Amino acid sequence: MSSNLKVLQVIPKLGYGGAETGCYDIAHYLPENNCGSFIVTSGGDLIKFIDRTKVKLIRLPVHSKNPFLMLINSIILVGIILYYNISIVHARSRAPAWSCLLATKLTNRKFVTTFHGTYNFKGRLKRFYNSVMLRSDLVIAGSNFIFSHIKENYSDLIDMKKKFLVIFRGINVDYFDPSTTIENEEKKLLDEWQIIEKKKIVLMPGRLSYWKGQELFIEAINLVNNELGYEAFNAVILGSDQGRNSYKQKLMGLCQKHNISKQVKFVNHCENMALAYKVSDIIVSPSIEPEAFGRVSVEAQSMEKIIIASNLGGSNETIIDEKTGLLFEAGNAKSLSKKIIKALTMDESSLKTIGIEGRKNIIEKFNVEKMCFSTYSEYKRLLN
Repeated sequence: MSSNLKVLQVIPKLGYGGAETGCYDIAHYLPENNCGSFIVTSGGDLIKFIDRTKVKLIRLPVHSKNPFLMLINSIILVGIILYYNISIVHARSRAPAWSCLLATKLTNRKFVTTFHGTYNFKGRLKRFYNSVMLRSDLVIAGSNFIFSHIKENYSDLIDMKKKFLVIFRGINVDYFDPSTTIENEEKKLLDEWQIIEKKKIVLMPGRLSYWKGQELFIEAINLVNNELGYEAFNAVILGSDQGRNSYKQKLMGLCQKHNISKQVKFVNHCENMALAYKVSDIIVSPSIEPEAFGRVSVEAQSMEKIIIASNLGGSNETIIDEKTGLLFEAGNAKSLSKKIIKALTMDESSLKTIGIEGRKNIIEKFNVEKMCFSTYSEYKRLLN
């Protein structure tokens, strides 16, 4: 069966997000199991790492929400499916999912969707737009939180004849391994970040967006300084503003207001995230809205770093509170500041124990091999 299995994944862009890296990992896992692997995307930074000898990459404007372009994409996808004799089409976002739905109906191929986010809605039209993710033969949720969200908000659209299951996202624990970084690379990165003082580093990774909680993080930093009476650490906010320049200006203004502009560094991008975690002492994920999975929490644990995260969404599933990390009351800057102080004042032995338990937690539950094997197994069951 596996030799006849050809999977076409369709995703708007191949960036460094959870959905994108999951797509990339599956794409390279399939050829190792003698399966055909295809990706349709509009572009993205991650495409330069695709092994073109194993994965067929096709560029289409599948990021577009223009109905006319979505229809054109459907027609082209029909041609791709028939030409390459694709067995399964796997859509990882709503706009391309509509194109894939039509294409698979016309070609009578199996259709898979992964529900990567909560896809919030306020009106019927947006809810209908979101519903395409439930119109496949197999619906995969990236976490139990997302699975609950689907049942709570789309129960009337769920077809019990179809299969719904949770496959946790996985990360490459060989890449996110604290033993693989080199000391001179660490020094070089600190120089790039312009961090000279030998203080602990508190890192907050994530694109600059209000719901990621950067404002809350800055407020918590100010509260920690007030509580301790001095600046006990360097803070790094790592992430692109993705064109939201006004939001970044707002954050910098908030730092000026609290007189912590020198303490807080804004870093636009880091290609080696494992190294970013390694040079840091504490990782913070202060999202004020639920993370579908919470990749930062998982990556930090894999790097044996203490993670402090909001007690909502996927982080509740990936972090064992007080054992592999610390959870704080979502949206509460004072609660976050107390957890930061707790981590700052924790003895090295306790920090090391949390780090070891964190990595063990990720290897057992959230490694990329487990995710890929589970997805591959479901592909085979679907064809059977």
